[in-house]
Amino acid sequence: MSYTENIHNKGVLVSVDTVLAELKRGANEILIEEELRDRLKSGKKLRIKTGFDPTSPDLHLGHTVLIHKMKHFQDAGHDIIFLIGDFTATIGDPSGRNVTRKPLSREEVLANAKTYEAQIYKILDKKRTIVEFNSSWMGGQTAADLVSLASHVTVARMLEREDFSQRYQNGQAIAIHEFLYPLVQGYDSVALKADVELGGSDQKFNLLMGRELQRVYGQVPQVVMTMPLLEGLDGVKKMSKSYDNYIAIDEPAESMFGKLMSISDKLMWRYIELLSLKSLRDRQKWHDFVKEGGNPRDVKVDFAKEIVARFHSIEIATATHEAFVARFREHQLPTDIEDIVIRSTEDSMMICTLLKEANLVPSTSEALRLIRQGGVRVEGERIEDGKYWVQSDTFHVYQVGKRRVARVKWQRV
Repeated sequence: MSYTENIHNKGVLVSVDTVLAELKRGANEILIEEELRDRLKSGKKLRIKTGFDPTSPDLHLGHTVLIHKMKHFQDAGHDIIFLIGDFTATIGDPSGRNVTRKPLSREEVLANAKTYEAQIYKILDKKRTIVEFNSSWMGGQTAADLVSLASHVTVARMLEREDFSQRYQNGQAIAIHEFLYPLVQGYDSVALKADVELGGSDQKFNLLMGRELQRVYGQVPQVVMTMPLLEGLDGVKKMSKSYDNYIAIDEPAESMFGKLMSISDKLMWRYIELLSLKSLRDRQKWHDFVKEGGNPRDVKVDFAKEIVARFHSIEIATATHEAFVARFREHQLPTDIEDIVIRSTEDSMMICTLLKEANLVPSTSEALRLIRQGGVRVEGERIEDGKYWVQSDTFHVYQVGKRRVARVKWQRV
């Protein structure tokens, strides 16, 4: 192997193939992989850009799929740019939506952005992370500047975007300002001279817009790396603040642990795949344990403790688990409880609906009332949110009020 096929990583000479294999681990797609290989072989520090719009105060576990990939690049010695889209958030990202997203006010954006800077350092090295705000270059743009930027892309090109195309074909409104979003995101790559941009798989069009505009402005086009989207607690839609199906990385340990324990056994493996930092060997041990008859709940406990320890501490994770077990034992269930089977074509449903479908309550409003009063438990854990999602193909014990206890098996048909 020639010297040019080796690079220094943390002071150690390693092959480009080794570094590339680690960087591409878990990625959906790299456009274009050979370009990334060439840039790594150059030995140059690459500028890695990832943007987040501060549409709410919380970063969630879905975001960390991207942030951990940023950490991989950071550990390989490259410059990480955490871009806070305080300008793009005022436009509203239309990606994956069938309606126009309501833009946020400047005040809302700035308030949310303040929380992001603190949260990202739970994963990234603060001393080696560059934080940028795209209002720094977009805020001073004139109307003439935006017109000039828009002149580089045709309407036909914009309608190649799947969500725009579907809305156009269905006769649904597309506001002109929505076309500005991918343009501005693409121009961010020009302003930052990005070598690589990371994003979710639903951002592919916007990421490729960066490549196009960099060519227009005489820059070498960035490499695009897309990462898979993490499903939310409902097991269907992507984890999103908009869908209220997320686990925030700064929410209390008890809440984080409880939500992770609530996901289905099937979804658990997806979460482990995208979120666990355990080695492939250790994760295979979890699979083998269940295949040999072990209870998936035990794996879920270990995984939940790993996540809580990452965003809080090992001590807090251990204490949270112990408290969880103590609550479960306190509400020890009888062995002769009723078994109920419900069937639905849905992938998930809110607990109020499930309790009604199982005839444990007369109505969803009664279920919500009992939840608010602390009268509903799943596997001994009190449910405090009426928007708690339950996934199909699960088998849980539900306690409703003081007298009604049933084991509900939900089968998807």
